[in-house]
Amino acid sequence: MTLYGTIVLIHILAAIVGLGASFAMPVVTKFTKTAEQARYALEVNAKIEIFPKIGSLTLLATGLFLGYLNSALFSEVWYISSLVIYVLAQILVIGIIPKKQKQMGDILAAHEGEKLPEAYRAIDKQLDSYRYLLYSLAVVMIILMVVKPF
Repeated sequence: MTLYGTIVLIHILAAIVGLGASFAMPVVTKFTKTAEQARYALEVNAKIEIFPKIGSLTLLATGLFLGYLNSALFSEVWYISSLVIYVLAQILVIGIIPKKQKQMGDILAAHEGEKLPEAYRAIDKQLDSYRYLLYSLAVVMIILMVVKPF
């Protein structure tokens, strides 16, 4: 296998590891019924979160390295579009979603009792639109990289 092929393989594996975990994380919190379950779900997600972080950084590094190895990629619209979409996704991943998750954790930390606070549910519901946008961006990036339409 060539160096380029090896980097492509690492790029694909990083996408599987990172995206797979990030698609699973909301499922962990979505079906909690008690405050204790929600606390545990946030703890589990904090541990799972390492996979999307590593996957995301690996995707960026390998994607740029592929561009370095094949500079013609920087003139391909699909490649540039993928990089732009990646940056937009990072705004959600680094900026918006963690702040909302922290708010959820703070609500639970201040809450006594087993009933899940409505404020927690409200923030989790707000997160849905950001998650769906993030997943849509990921799917578009995958389509661009596989199909290379332009």
